This record gives sequence, structure tokens and C-alpha cells, in this order.
Amino acid sequence: MAERGAGQTDYGAMRSAMLVALTAVCWGLAGGIGGILLDEGWGSFVVSFYRGIIGLLFVLAWLLLRPGHSGLANPRLWLWSVVAGLGVAGNFSFYFLSISEGSVAVAATLMYCAPVFVFLVSFILKIEQLTAFKLAAIVVVIIGIALLTGIYDVGGSRITPTGIGAGLLAGLSYAMFIFGFKYAGRYGSPQAILTIAFAVLALVLIWPAGSDQVVAVLSTPDWPMFLTLGVLGAGFSFIFYIVGLSNTAPTVASIVAMVEPVTASLFGVMLLNESLAGIQFFGMGLILVTVTALSAHSNSGSRYVPHSRGAHILQKLRNRMRRH
Repeated sequence: MAERGAGQTDYGAMRSAMLVALTAVCWGLAGGIGGILLDEGWGSFVVSFYRGIIGLLFVLAWLLLRPGHSGLANPRLWLWSVVAGLGVAGNFSFYFLSISEGSVAVAATLMYCAPVFVFLVSFILKIEQLTAFKLAAIVVVIIGIALLTGIYDVGGSRITPTGIGAGLLAGLSYAMFIFGFKYAGRYGSPQAILTIAFAVLALVLIWPAGSDQVVAVLSTPDWPMFLTLGVLGAGFSFIFYIVGLSNTAPTVASIVAMVEPVTASLFGVMLLNESLAGIQFFGMGLILVTVTALSAHSNSGSRYVPHSRGAHILQKLRNRMRRH
């Protein structure tokens, strides 16, 4: 019986890890599809709006199918779900803005740097201690960003300062989403939180997206790509993500998450005719390996399952706020 139980546990962990990996692939493909739509002349806000509104339909259906313990009567659930919604709205918008000002590969990799910036905030708030390993990791990531974006070559980089800043803000916005989501999780179900979050996204982005473009999408030949973007980038992927993290070891989640920027980069190079110089590939490798190692190192010994983008620090911040 014990062997059977262990086998079932291993199978469950493997299935969960595969769901997390599938989520990362979906998000990577979403970046590439968004790049195609941006090349077609659609604005980053309208692309973000449709990614979120289609995701809203999926999580709303999930909530209707499983309405139990939703927590929708609790005002604190609404408060932190709104925070999560603002975070995901910023993440989508800044990510696609970064793609429009640079490339899918650079935008996805910069967003993957989120744990580093969460660490920097945590040091300021004295939530985490600065160790030699963490300091070295941060320095290496900064070097990787410089090599990837070419900011050391004044006037020679094809990536604008706006693209670089937007890519980094996309990562910070995602950290905000994770924090809001985890805090809201004390008061209700994931499907209820995501429903509120995506509804907030739609309300926030409808104005900057522009009513003309929002309506034009419904009759454009590009609508299948908008649909695919929403299904992969927010519909199935967020559900896979929530279910997959339930039984995935933190270190495994950290490593598997690398699939997202790699998938996005391959999409950009193969289908969008984007190109990266050798020094940029080296910078990308420095970032991916170092951030993964930093997340895995920080997650070691953790008893709960965080997101690979530094959510363990957000959990510490949440505990600190709870004490005060």
C-alpha cells in the first residue's frame, strides 16, 4: 500500500509539473502571437484587453461550474483581487509594449527577471538577508540585461529605453499580481479571484485600448489570432497554472518556468524573423540560468509552493503584514 501511495504521489507531482510546463509554453506562445498582432498594427492595450477578456470568460465558466467556497461575500477578497487585477493588467500591457519597442525574446527575458527586483525590494524592507550568493546573482543578472539589451552600446541598440523599462515593469506587475492573488487566497477560491482580477483588467484597459479598435477586432480577419491569444495566454493557461502548482515542488517550478522565455524567444526567431547577436544570446543565457538558480536556491526548504518569479518573498511580506 505504501509503495502504491508513493507511486501515486510521484505521478501526481509529475502531472502537476507537466501542467506548469504547459502553462509556460502557452505563455511563451502568447508572447509570439501578440508580436504578430502588434506587427499587424494593433495597439498593445487592445491586444492586452482581448487576452484578458477571453481569459475572463474561461475563469467565469470555471467559477460557475465550481461555485463553492468562492468567498465573493468577503470584502477583503475583493480588495486583494483588485490588486491582482491591476497587476495582471500591468503585466499584459507592459509586456506587449516591450515587444512593440524591441522583440519578443528580449521582452520575455526581461519579464523573467522579476525575482531579482522583488529581492531588491525585500532587502530594502528587511524581509530577506543579503548574502554573497544573492548579491552575485543580482550582479550577474544586471550584466546579462546589459548584454541582452545592448544598453552598453550608446546609440547602437535596436531596443528602446521604453522597451527595456516596459519589460522590467511587466515583471514587477506580475509580482504584484502574485501578491494580490496569494493574499486574496485566504478569503476565497482561485476561480473567484481570477474572475474579479480579469474583470478589473477589462475595466482598466477598455479606455486606453480605444473603443474603435476594440470594436474593429470583432470584424477583422485577425480575430482568430486574438481568440488563440486569449485561450492560450489567459484562458486554459491560468487554470493549468493554478491546478499544476498544487503539487509541484518549488525547485521544479523554478526550473520549468524557464520554458516560457525560451518558447517566446524561439517563436520570435523562427516566425517573426527576429534575430539576436551572439552576445545577446550569451546575456539571455546568463539571465535565465542565474534567475532559475536564484529562485531554486531561495525556495529550497520551503514547505509551500511559490511561483518561480519570487513569490516566496511575497509570502514573507504577506506574513509580515499579517503580524502588524
